[in-house]
Amino acid sequence: MKNKRTAKSIDKFSKRNTHKRKSRERAKAELLRAVAETGVGTDSLRLSFSNDGGRRARDGVKMRKDEIITRGVFSSSKSGFGFVTPINSVTERDIFIPEDKTGAAIDGDLVEISYHSYTTRFGEEKTEGRVRKILEFGRKTIIGTLSQESGFKSRRGNYHSRLTVIPDDPSILLHPTVREAFGANIGDKVEARLDRSSGRSVECYVVRNFGDTYTKTANYEAILAECEITTDFTPEELAEAEFFASMPISDEGRVRRSQDVIFTIDGIGAKDLDDAISLKRLKGGLWQLGVHIADVSYYVRERTHLDRAVMARGTSVYFTDKVIPMLPPSLSNGACSLNPNEDKYALSAIINLSSTGEILSCRLEPSIIRSCVRGVYSEVNEIFEGAASPEIKKKYKEVLPSLERMRELYLILRERAEKRGALELSHAEAEIILSDDGEPKDIVKRSRGDAERLIEQFMLCANEAVARLLFEKRIPCVYRVHEAPPPEKLAEFVTYAHNLGFDTSAISREKPSPSDFSALLTTAHERNIAAPVSYSLLRAMSKAKYSEIKASHFGLGIDCYAHFTSPIRRLSDLATHRIIHKVLLENKRPEIYSGYARRAAAAASEAELRALSAERRIENLYKVIYMERHIGEEFDAIISSITSFGFFAELENTCEGLVPISELPGVFIFDEGNITLRSRDITYKLADQVRVRLEEADIIRGKLRFSVVDNNDFGGKI
Repeated sequence: MKNKRTAKSIDKFSKRNTHKRKSRERAKAELLRAVAETGVGTDSLRLSFSNDGGRRARDGVKMRKDEIITRGVFSSSKSGFGFVTPINSVTERDIFIPEDKTGAAIDGDLVEISYHSYTTRFGEEKTEGRVRKILEFGRKTIIGTLSQESGFKSRRGNYHSRLTVIPDDPSILLHPTVREAFGANIGDKVEARLDRSSGRSVECYVVRNFGDTYTKTANYEAILAECEITTDFTPEELAEAEFFASMPISDEGRVRRSQDVIFTIDGIGAKDLDDAISLKRLKGGLWQLGVHIADVSYYVRERTHLDRAVMARGTSVYFTDKVIPMLPPSLSNGACSLNPNEDKYALSAIINLSSTGEILSCRLEPSIIRSCVRGVYSEVNEIFEGAASPEIKKKYKEVLPSLERMRELYLILRERAEKRGALELSHAEAEIILSDDGEPKDIVKRSRGDAERLIEQFMLCANEAVARLLFEKRIPCVYRVHEAPPPEKLAEFVTYAHNLGFDTSAISREKPSPSDFSALLTTAHERNIAAPVSYSLLRAMSKAKYSEIKASHFGLGIDCYAHFTSPIRRLSDLATHRIIHKVLLENKRPEIYSGYARRAAAAASEAELRALSAERRIENLYKVIYMERHIGEEFDAIISSITSFGFFAELENTCEGLVPISELPGVFIFDEGNITLRSRDITYKLADQVRVRLEEADIIRGKLRFSVVDNNDFGGKI
């Protein structure tokens, strides 16, 4: 009997293996057929079946001998899997977590994981792990649309409907049950607080209702809430600002720079004018550049309501339709703004430069200045181009000689920046023009002329000079640092550039310098693919941040750099101003302000990330609203990036959207090495011109979706 059962079992095992073998053969034949249809030769293609060494980590919960336990922050994807960014781990790379090993973690959770490393059959080093436990819930609330789901089965076995929140973020797969809606209606965009305390399904309750999820107002307010952008000041903060703004100007302890020709140059809509400039020619071909910055630290005193507000906000946030200032308007637009023909407190950096633009010395002094002209970029550009009207010439009559000298120095400083290899990445910025009712009526590329670049070079010079001075005197400072690209990301970019046909031999893998990339970027401009190459290089770069520890700024090619020139809108600059006053000018002990520099650097870095995210998302919101009226229309575009799931097409007006691979005519394969999508008849590559049709404008996620129009009759730009 036993032998019969054994024989039967062997027979079943044999049949099962035969079935597996046939299934594999069919899959192999189908894959070869699909590849052949694309026009790729298969004669030399050999397929073999292998076990992924990482898959064994998914079997059971027993620890492997080579597994490591660590902690990190979980990031989820819309496909269900995720990654963990380790904290204080031996590995710098993110660790892949398969969909069935996430342990119910969601985006932002602090988790404990076990992981191991392995090598694929292609020689790639990979990591894979599983979540052991959630140490701390990272996300306390979610923002999404209140919805009703039917067919929900309760614990008693009954079927009924339930209210849920469908998150705006597609990477959050959680649809929590709403315990209390507090008057919100189905279809409203809400913020809901999560309750993950029990082991049962996650519940939530509505804490804020933004209104109809498809309106601009609801999405705008939701973005501000999610990015934690504080829009209002407290009564105490406003009262304090009014009090300090009303204080009269006094000459005590200050230099009145009445002999200097000082003026500002800003955008036409700017109201927080925090930097003014002056310039003199000295003997021997030397220059004396004056950069006069609003003395905000005089008004924002230590341990006040305003001081705490600045530390919490960290930065002003600039949107299409408004500015959310770091300081109350009575200071940002009033007492601290260097408005023309008004006496203002300033902290002046007097910088002596060589004939070739090298910084020779820097002196800092509290001053009183009076700007004689409120310069505007577009008007100064017209002067430089010789196209200024009589009215503009009359307005700038007093400063025209200074402007000519300044342009000369600007060209010298620009040449100096080019020699040290400062990276000038191409990125088209959008200018969104609003109608009287606040709706986007047009989108164009923002142009930059010599006036914008002149101010940029003068501010860079002042920031470098002040940072050097403080470092040499061992005074605490909030430095702006930018590390060299991490080796892994640098290698990816070099491979990417090489596959595009660029000469990458000049790029050092061990110790790269910004000048290594200069020739490559120049060639990218000539080939009309500067935008995607710049974007890929930017992704390979480390993120710039603030630190109390001096380090170089890779992108600028500067060894010592700080932010000094915008204290009205940046905590980092204001903190550096305060330290200059207290330590350099009032001789307080430096160690007293070391901790303050550290706290300010951390708060400024965090605030910058919040602001950048909010600004980008609000801009995308306006772009989607503008493009929504053009659904079904066709446009010229260029391919700005290519992925395994499609390519992104950018219109002339900077609006960008995805062409999903499912929308392409035929079967396409992503060639990662050559960065192309290929079928038998068509190959899509970077910077190709394509004709696209707008299929969808998703206001909730701020995204556009295009399809390719199968013709070559280009035209009809927005």
